[in-house]
Amino acid sequence: MSRIVGVDIPSGKKLFIALTYIYGIGLYRAREICKAAGIDGEMRVSSMTEDQLAKIGKYVSEYEVEGMLKARVGTSIKRLIEINCYRGLRHLRKLPLRGQRTRTNARTKKGKRVPIAGKKMATK
Repeated sequence: MSRIVGVDIPSGKKLFIALTYIYGIGLYRAREICKAAGIDGEMRVSSMTEDQLAKIGKYVSEYEVEGMLKARVGTSIKRLIEINCYRGLRHLRKLPLRGQRTRTNARTKKGKRVPIAGKKMATK
């Protein structure tokens, strides 16, 4: 396991895939970083030298990733909740924000089903 910006990245994977294990870096940005560093993204992390890993780390640190990004996202959600806007209220109630159907579906956001106390199932 190699460490870049405090994150363990898997050594058996190709570099551009391994970089996506860092929060805030997707495939496009991972390829961009490899190109900027002048390192082949198809190269396995296990076969990289310490100098190459340091070079990649330097380019990754230019972006807002991991803790800084999570903190910024958290503060923007708190701001939305404080100003009582629609999106803030949806965050507060743990419901989907972007107009999705909630009568059925939305289980990912809402969590497991919770039975309503006192409600009996209709008998057939």
